Amino acid sequence: MADKTAAERFLAEAFGLAEQVRVRESGAATSGFRGFTLSLTVGQPSTVTSLFESAIAAGATVIKPVTKSFWGYGGTLQAPDGTIWKIATSEKKDTGPATRAIDSVVLLLGCADVAVSKKFYVEHGLTVAKSFGRKYVEFDTTGPLKLALYGRKALAKDAGVPADGTGSHRLALTADAGNFTDPDGFTWEPAPAPSGVSPSDGGLAPENFVAKPTSSGVNP
Repeated sequence: MADKTAAERFLAEAFGLAEQVRVRESGAATSGFRGFTLSLTVGQPSTVTSLFESAIAAGATVIKPVTKSFWGYGGTLQAPDGTIWKIATSEKKDTGPATRAIDSVVLLLGCADVAVSKKFYVEHGLTVAKSFGRKYVEFDTTGPLKLALYGRKALAKDAGVPADGTGSHRLALTADAGNFTDPDGFTWEPAPAPSGVSPSDGGLAPENFVAKPTSSGVNP
């Protein structure tokens, strides 16, 4: 369980995340871009810098250094387990004391066809919050993570890596629904029901979904 322990330690030391993102062992073969990123949206540049620096100290590799751009301020890193993280804010200047507060955690799934994947998730019970044609879709979720769809090539470009990749996504998602796989090969598993609570009999429960990057034998 050494890899799982290391991945959990990274999440705690880099970002202070424990419940939103969980890890488990996997020996599934994978190479290149795994087709998803996790994005931390924060309130101001100093928060981006603080989280970026703690991630590096915890073992992350810089892909795109933090920088100011037209849309705001941010950068991307790759965790020791291979997961790509983006940390960003739409603000270009600090408006208050430095903090480490994370406004939202967004799981972005790279899709071959955003419209096809959007239709699939709507049919499985999710409600669209934002949609920009075949480019980007964000679903209405109220839990610790937000779920969004982005074109695979565009997502890789935004992350700063080549879009090529083969094998497993090394990602499992859980929600109050049965086992199924989306059009891009992302797998969903039923969320364990708390004691005394019966699981839902159908449809995704977006307030309960949890992303689980898997950590064993990851190609960096």
